[in-house]
Amino acid sequence: LLALFETIGFEKTLDVINGMFSFVLWDRKARMLHFARDRFGKKPLYVGWANDALVFGSELKSLCAYRDFNKEIDTQSLALYSQYSCVPAPHSIYKNVWQLMPGCSLSMPLEGLETGGDLTALMVPYWSAQNIVEKRSNLNDSDSNIVDGFETLLKACVRDRMLSDVPLGAFLSGGIDSSVIVSLMQAQSERPVHTYTIGFEEAGFNEAEHAREVAAHLGTDHHEHFCSARDAMNVIKKLPDMYDEPFADQSAIPTYLVAQFARRDVTVALSGDGGDEMLGGYSRHFTTPRIMKFPKSFRHLADAIPASVLNTLFPTKPLLAKHLEKMSALLSANNQAEIYHILLRNWEDNPVAAHANVRLDLDPIEGLDLSEQLMLWDTQHYLPNDILTKVDRATMAVSLEGRAPLLDRRIFEFVWGLPMQFKIRDGKGKWLLREVLARHVPREMFERPKQGFGIPIADWLRSDLRDWAEDLLDEKALEAQGLYDAKAVRAVWEHHLTSGQRHCDALWTLLMFQAWHKRWQ
Repeated sequence: LLALFETIGFEKTLDVINGMFSFVLWDRKARMLHFARDRFGKKPLYVGWANDALVFGSELKSLCAYRDFNKEIDTQSLALYSQYSCVPAPHSIYKNVWQLMPGCSLSMPLEGLETGGDLTALMVPYWSAQNIVEKRSNLNDSDSNIVDGFETLLKACVRDRMLSDVPLGAFLSGGIDSSVIVSLMQAQSERPVHTYTIGFEEAGFNEAEHAREVAAHLGTDHHEHFCSARDAMNVIKKLPDMYDEPFADQSAIPTYLVAQFARRDVTVALSGDGGDEMLGGYSRHFTTPRIMKFPKSFRHLADAIPASVLNTLFPTKPLLAKHLEKMSALLSANNQAEIYHILLRNWEDNPVAAHANVRLDLDPIEGLDLSEQLMLWDTQHYLPNDILTKVDRATMAVSLEGRAPLLDRRIFEFVWGLPMQFKIRDGKGKWLLREVLARHVPREMFERPKQGFGIPIADWLRSDLRDWAEDLLDEKALEAQGLYDAKAVRAVWEHHLTSGQRHCDALWTLLMFQAWHKRWQ
C-alpha cells in the first residue's frame, strides 16, 4: 500500500486495490490526513471529535478510552437503531462521531482545520454501487455461457482468498452460498478443505445435517459442534463488549460460536456472505413485488383478523400474524423507499422518547424494478450495517480473519450487468449460484427453503432469559433513563410473554440496547 501511495497517489490507489480494508494515511508533505473504507463496508472506521481533538479508530471502545471523549448518545441514531436493529452508517450511537461510509474516502488538511464540524460533508465516494447499477448494460447470452463466465470469475475470487500463510478453512452451513464457496475451494485444493458447522438441538434451528451431506459429497475435512442453550446464553453476556454500539441481529450469537469453533484450528475462514444481496436471495426480493400487486382491499381483510384469532387458527405458525401485519402495511406504502422501510423496521411507532421521525436516507433509481431496487438497497444498507458488522465483530473477537469471495468488486460488476432472469427465476432467487453449485453437488442436497442462521430467542425470553430481560426492561429504570417510552416497552414485553413471538425482534433490539447501555454508559 505504501509503495502504491508513493507511486500513483492516494486516489488512484483506491481505484486499483480490491478486497477488505479501512486505513488512515498521513501525507507528511501535503500535511493531509486521508481516511478510506472498502467498497462494501466489510471493515469499520469511526471518525469524530473529542472536544478539540480529532479521534478515529476501528472500534468505538478505543475512542471511549480517550480522556476527553464525550459519550453522549445521539437520539437520532438511537431512533434509527430501534427501527433497524443496528446503527446505520454514517451515524454512530454517539454525538459528534461518524462511521465512514462504504466505498468512501475522507481527506482533511490539518492546516487551518476547524474542529467540531459535521464530517459527513467531507465523505467522498471513490466507488459507488449505485453508479455501477445506473451505468450497466445488460449482457444477454445463453444460460450456459453466463454460468460458465460466472463460475470462472468466482473461482478466481475464491482462489485469491485462499492465499494464506496461516491455516485456512471455511464456514459451511449447508446453504447455497457457503456450499458454492466450499465447492470451488475444494476444486482448487490439493488436500481436503477444513469446514466448520455448528448445530442446535432445538427443532427448526439445526442445519448441521445438511452441511454434513455437502461436506461428505465434496470430501472436505468436516468439523461440527452442537451448541447447548447454555452455550448461546453465555455469548449474550459478551455481546456488549464485542459490539461497541447497540447491535441486535440475533444471529450474532451463532456467528460468534462458529467463529470460536473454527478458530481452534484455523486463522482464516471463507464465508458465503454477499450472495443474497446481489442475487435476490432474500424472500423480500421476490415476494414483495407479488404482494404489491394485491388489490388494496386485501389490506382491510388483513387488518380485520385479530392476531389472537390467527394464533388460535395456526398454532404451529406463530409468525403468521406478524407477516400479515407487515403485508397490510406494505399495501398502504406510497413508494419504493417506504416499502423498504416497512420491510426492515421493527416498530410502526418508534418507542424512542422524543425521537425524530427518522428513516434510512434512500435514493431510488428511476426505472429500476422493485426487486432490483430492494437488492441494491440491501447491498448499500443491510449488508454493511447488519451482516458485515455482525461477521466482522464476531470473527475479530476470536482473532479469526473472515474473507468473503462473493464480495469481490468484480462479482458485483458482473452480476449487475446481467438481466434479472439470471438472478431470480421461477419464483426463486440466486439462480446463478444454484446453477454453479449443481455442477458440484446434487440438487437434492440444496434445493430447499432458505433457513436463517438463527436461535430460539423467542422461547428463551419466556424461560431461561426471562429474569435477565425483566431486569433490563424494568419500568422505573427505563423512566429514569429517559430514552424509551417505558410504558410502551412494558406493554410489548408483557404481550410477548402471553402471545407468541411476534415482538421478538423488537424486544431483542431493546434488550441489546439496554445491555450495551449498562456496560458502556
